[in-house]
Amino acid sequence: MVKDFVLPGIAAIQEEMIGLRRRIHAYPELGFQEVATSELVAECLSKWGYQVTRAIGKTGVVGTLKNGQGPSLGLRADMDALPIHETTGLPHASRHEGIMHACGHDGHTATLLAAAKYLAETRAFSGRLNLIFQPAEEGLGGAQKMMEDGLFERFPCDAVFALHNVPGYPAGHLGFFSGAFMASADTVTVRVVGRGGHGAVPDKTIDPIVVCASIVTALQSIVSRNVSPRDLAIISVGSIHAGVASNVIPSSAQMLLTVRALAPDVRDLLERRICELVHGQAASFGAQAEIDYVRCHPVLINHRTETDFARQVAADWFGTQSMIDGLEPFTASEDFACMLEQCPGSYLVIGNGDGERSCALHHSGYDFNDDCLAVGATYWVKLTERFLAKPVRTEPKQFNNDVEEKHT
Repeated sequence: MVKDFVLPGIAAIQEEMIGLRRRIHAYPELGFQEVATSELVAECLSKWGYQVTRAIGKTGVVGTLKNGQGPSLGLRADMDALPIHETTGLPHASRHEGIMHACGHDGHTATLLAAAKYLAETRAFSGRLNLIFQPAEEGLGGAQKMMEDGLFERFPCDAVFALHNVPGYPAGHLGFFSGAFMASADTVTVRVVGRGGHGAVPDKTIDPIVVCASIVTALQSIVSRNVSPRDLAIISVGSIHAGVASNVIPSSAQMLLTVRALAPDVRDLLERRICELVHGQAASFGAQAEIDYVRCHPVLINHRTETDFARQVAADWFGTQSMIDGLEPFTASEDFACMLEQCPGSYLVIGNGDGERSCALHHSGYDFNDDCLAVGATYWVKLTERFLAKPVRTEPKQFNNDVEEKHT
């Protein structure tokens, strides 16, 4: 089993770190509001000897540990929760009504903290380790905000890595994918302006609801007729708001769309065709359309060299039997993509469990699988030690009796 490969030093602090994870879970905070969470992270890092910088990207935290001369490595974990009412009924369920950690960011944070504590005690590396605790991953652009605050200028990294749990895969199994791994995500607001009037005399109006209906139907032709069948593209209309009464035709209507792609050129094509089609459909009815097209997250593209390196670390320590076979790109988005545009690196996944224990991300019944914590922390330790290779290994300060054996 994967847990058999957990480092003894990580196993020794596992229950402590699970307790920390559940504490974060019980007191979730939304994006850019992670005040208590970031303070907890900063306190832990300071206590363990890291140089801590707060307020990077408003509520972000960076912990730096330098040991000798060598390259610089960045490891990132996200901290924010979601506006969802938790229904797990667990003892550590959210105490904040309407907010919960439904995506496992509490687990990601605790996993990186576990690795941070171990690495601070062993210091079996040579170089600079930058631990990046990011706020506001859930659609608010926390990664971009950290970079606007000079993340990579103030904390240079030769490579940066991040990890996310995925329900449905065996707990603790690691997955890697080189290239375009997660879709871009754009949000489009369309306001159709017609001419309102009485529902009994529709010929005297320009009905924006009919225009919206025509637009929804026409949008489907973009993916089927403008995008190559070999490319992934998604256009989904998630909301249409118009009118308040059955006998009143409103003067305007609003639509909200999410648009996703796995290639930058396809993303550009979708934007151009959506704007052309929406304006054209509205004009054909004598209406006008106003479009607010917001590019949120770019395509997440894993760098080949760094992905191959990360995969090899897992294969050498855990063995290939502990890796996810046939991993394919996800249509979900991730703002770590912004970091990968500025710094080489890779975004990997860890199975959160399958069968009865599996619950989808962003579901009110979701909870991070604590069995994954020690595995993920062990992986971060081995990746750090490999990337920041030290000629002569130093003895652990507190784990002197632990004996590590390399597993293949």
